[in-house]
Amino acid sequence: MALRTRIITRAFSNLTHKPKLQVLGNGSSDVIRADPTGSPVSNCGSSFSTAAAAVEAPASASASASVERLFGLVKEYEDYRRGLYGGLTHKALLVDAVGTLVIPSQPMAQIYKQIGEKYGVEYSEDEILKRYRWAYGQPWGRSRLRYVNDGRPFWQHIVSCSTGCSDSQYFEELYNYYTTEKAWHLCDPEAERVFQALRAAGVKLAIVSNFDTRLRPVLRALNCDHWFDAVAVSAEVEAEKPNPTIFLKACELLGVNPDDAVHVGDDRRNDIWGARDAGCDAWLWGSDVVSFKEVAQRIGVEV
Repeated sequence: MALRTRIITRAFSNLTHKPKLQVLGNGSSDVIRADPTGSPVSNCGSSFSTAAAAVEAPASASASASVERLFGLVKEYEDYRRGLYGGLTHKALLVDAVGTLVIPSQPMAQIYKQIGEKYGVEYSEDEILKRYRWAYGQPWGRSRLRYVNDGRPFWQHIVSCSTGCSDSQYFEELYNYYTTEKAWHLCDPEAERVFQALRAAGVKLAIVSNFDTRLRPVLRALNCDHWFDAVAVSAEVEAEKPNPTIFLKACELLGVNPDDAVHVGDDRRNDIWGARDAGCDAWLWGSDVVSFKEVAQRIGVEV
């Protein structure tokens, strides 16, 4: 029943109508996700737990029949996609970076405190996290984008607000730390093997991320930049998710139509709704799919 619950949950996620979004130039969101100089700070999860509970315990034979019908529709759709592309459901896979491909190795507040102590930072980790959340959640008024080029003005503001320290040497040490392999690790240790199998099967791969220009050095530091055929980063594309422009740019770089691509990311608003507004399919990391092996299997590639 647990497997069926997950499949039905995915079905609701894929078939439920999505609202059109008013794209905000400052990238503001009702949740705070993982970011280029910190760890995931949102304590808000989004799931279809109510729908899943209904699947676990159907109230009537009618409800059970509806579940079976939905299960059949999902299978019918995936079989239809495979028929179009010679056994594959999609020609391209788009992958979110922070929170999906990679995650910070240590909590943001711990690093801000640890590096900051020699520069006079006295706030506790709890206070740093609280101030960080507040600063990150405020509109960024200096530009329509938070991450312009290397993102330094934005991150200088965030670091100063979070720690009370405006020392330029402190900022540079902290900023540069987040370009190293010490700061990050892969979410899925099987990622390389899976991506190799996908590319061997003819599936094109791209990163789609709200990040500044440090993303490419981060990917090189983790020795995973060569896994992908293209990288669409908001600081270069000049559009932040959920703006469909960044997804369309990724598809353009790969040479595929949006409806031939599926995007995987951990943020329902930025990744799922944004990708669908661009015309792509989308799966929520941690809910619709929990590993890249599962992503590959859903596309039709055995690893």
